[in-house]
Amino acid sequence: MAIRGDVLQRRSTLAHDSDEQRRSQRIHLQIPLFIRGKDFHGEQFLELAKSLDISALGAFITSPRSLSVGEVVTLTIPAPSITSSALVPAGMPPIQARVKRQHEAGDVHLIGVEFLKPIG
Repeated sequence: MAIRGDVLQRRSTLAHDSDEQRRSQRIHLQIPLFIRGKDFHGEQFLELAKSLDISALGAFITSPRSLSVGEVVTLTIPAPSITSSALVPAGMPPIQARVKRQHEAGDVHLIGVEFLKPIG
């Protein structure tokens, strides 16, 4: 639980530091998503991650993989099963995003990304 507390503390600190810079309202929403990109060696990767909050312009996510600031990644929200309540449209297209900041928090990385095109 110490790692979770550390993650929440860092998230709170990062959110407080950037409140004045917020250009759109963010929603605290934890959803699974896939991150696709290239690693330091130019090899393609695909990782399961989770959002902590999201806005029309970007997201704050946790990932098991470290990402480089400036790197462009593709975020994909898994389509819900037919039996689930469809909060996310089945045809949700992948989202291109640029890594704006990254902090290590135990065994996860807290990553702030800016969408290349606003959503919504």
